[in-house]
Amino acid sequence: MKRFQFNLDGVLQYRRQVLDGCQGEYAQALDRVHRQEARKADAEARYRQWNREFREAAAAGITAADALTFEGGLRALEQEIARESQLLDEYRRSAEEVRQRMMQAHIDKAVLERLREKKRQEYDQEAQKSQERFIDELVSARRQGAAS
Repeated sequence: MKRFQFNLDGVLQYRRQVLDGCQGEYAQALDRVHRQEARKADAEARYRQWNREFREAAAAGITAADALTFEGGLRALEQEIARESQLLDEYRRSAEEVRQRMMQAHIDKAVLERLREKKRQEYDQEAQKSQERFIDELVSARRQGAAS
């Protein structure tokens, strides 16, 4: 009997490649999210530090010009934090889209692998039945030859 062949092996191989690509893309997207989270956290830490320095200076008594300088710095940091937050949200949405594609690629691959396994089991069962028929015919032929 010929060896097992799955007609969709090419498609299965393609689905595996797609899944591998999606996994790599998702890893990159998560890395981008983590780096952006770090940038946002850094901006927030600078804002807290600048605000603390402003409060300490104000408590010690500062000029109006110094107060305006502190306030301008705080506003700039607030804008930076807003930009970093917006980018973070965008990166998270992008990562989620990639994750969804990766999950779909995983499902597609799993379906084909289950189909391949089912076809392999059917092939093995048919091969076993064929082998049993051959043995039965051989035994039958020997009995007929011995009876003659």
